[in-house]
Amino acid sequence: MSSVEEYAPSPTGWVRNAVAKIEAAGDTKAGQFNSSQPVVLLTMRGAKTGKLRKVPLMRVEHEGSYLAVGSDGGAAKHPVWYYNLIADPKLTVQDGTETREMVARELTGDERAEWWVRAVKVFPNYGEYQLKTDRLIPLFLLEPMQ
Repeated sequence: MSSVEEYAPSPTGWVRNAVAKIEAAGDTKAGQFNSSQPVVLLTMRGAKTGKLRKVPLMRVEHEGSYLAVGSDGGAAKHPVWYYNLIADPKLTVQDGTETREMVARELTGDERAEWWVRAVKVFPNYGEYQLKTDRLIPLFLLEPMQ
């Protein structure tokens, strides 16, 4: 993704503020939740606008791959970024000061179950969020591009 492409800031205030803090510092540590929960910054293409979209998510990493958890706090609908990754699975992930090109794929079955355990271990609220909604919270594995 080119840095000259148009970026469309999130309409959600806390997302927009966290992204601004991360970009100002050049480090995802600046966008941590509760000042102790590590985050990563995902940059993807908007499914409808084609503009770059950025979202900070909890850092769930294993052996160089990351997990994007579409919890949206247990809301009834998937977060908007879910549809962005379905439309175009190529994205970048910033972890700390390092940015990598990655590709997303939605997890199912045993692989999803294995990563769900990792997600809840890192951020126990995910378990509570799943209880708040009838939808199955989607999980995307973000893997380095080959």
